[in-house]
Amino acid sequence: MPVLVGTSGWQYADWRGVLYPVGVPQRLWLERYAESFPTVENNAAFYRLPKRETFEAWRDRTPEGFVMAVKASRYLTHIKRLRDPAEPVERLMRAARGLGGRLGPVLLQLPPTLRADTGLLNECLGRFPDEVRIAVEPRHETWWNDEIRDVLERHGAALCWADILGRPVSPLWRTADWGYMRFHEGAATPWPKYGDRALASWARRITDTWGPERDVYVYFNNDPGGAAVRDAVRFAAAVGGRKPTSARA
Repeated sequence: MPVLVGTSGWQYADWRGVLYPVGVPQRLWLERYAESFPTVENNAAFYRLPKRETFEAWRDRTPEGFVMAVKASRYLTHIKRLRDPAEPVERLMRAARGLGGRLGPVLLQLPPTLRADTGLLNECLGRFPDEVRIAVEPRHETWWNDEIRDVLERHGAALCWADILGRPVSPLWRTADWGYMRFHEGAATPWPKYGDRALASWARRITDTWGPERDVYVYFNNDPGGAAVRDAVRFAAAVGGRKPTSARA
């Protein structure tokens, strides 16, 4: 599988005229998105976990081979803060399984105030089905230690690489035989666009780390003004992924 490049979410009003032609109703935006990108990160699930029927509808509205990553509910990561994960994980997976073969990785984005805890992380990761890929995005510096890396590796969970303003915000560990990358905010003009040099640098890092045979999921979260759409198109070309032909990059 080539590197799969998409965006974090698809329902942004200022993408009209960038990805969504004027006149295409919002209820058809997912279909239109899936014509251009092979994957999307569903970050709306973080705020309110949809019902299984909603995930099933997304499955039916997207083509075979399309991949939807799911950002885990904030109830698990921010309210429970990974404690007592059994019920939240079971509820998340019961709903997300509605995607069927479209289900991609589950992202655990941790609160920036949550300090490292190997026991909590190990327990949480152990509650997910073995066949489900989990990416973890810690945001407190205490997580960067050998014990945390070992927990991720034992569970085959990917450390989420993340970029802000063209620079990595975590160690670039390879903890699984697949990768997950998020672009949050570029430093180019107009804000929050990424510049050519930053994208080329990340393309080299990904290629050097995983090579051409491994699955790597890449999502742009710099959505204002359609920057994510344009940058995703450019990055897909840089890493040899599928390049959208209809987005106005």
